[in-house]
Amino acid sequence: MAVNEDELISSMSTTKGCHRPRSSFDSIGLTILLQINEMEGLQIKKDGMWVPIKPLSNAFVVNIEDNLEMVTNGIYPSIEHRATMNSTKERLSIATFYYPKLDGEMGPTPSLITLETPALFRRIRVEDYFKGLSTRKLDGKAYIDVMRIG
Repeated sequence: MAVNEDELISSMSTTKGCHRPRSSFDSIGLTILLQINEMEGLQIKKDGMWVPIKPLSNAFVVNIEDNLEMVTNGIYPSIEHRATMNSTKERLSIATFYYPKLDGEMGPTPSLITLETPALFRRIRVEDYFKGLSTRKLDGKAYIDVMRIG
């Protein structure tokens, strides 16, 4: 589905079982998550501690991803998160992902750049950002760190 040439993709997931949770920073766009049942599983890292996000009825969780941190010049930071599983109860969620168009460019919004607030990230074509993201070496560093100036 295309909206203003950018893309929205939705998926539903169910999780049940035991596995070691892995944390991540999402790098592509924006995630809107609807947690369908009361089963906890989503956690965010705040002040070095993992904090559970309690599912609220009829509420969305909006996850700012790395490229939106770049566009807002760090005003809205990407958040480290992870999903945990329960071995006896299933967790249900629906996620919608928003992706920028490939032929666009991204970086700090020009109106946010001033002498007092210089650009924290470099500008890049979206296609080149995706290529770099998919070919980076997994050295424990978030891809957004490659985009930082200085």
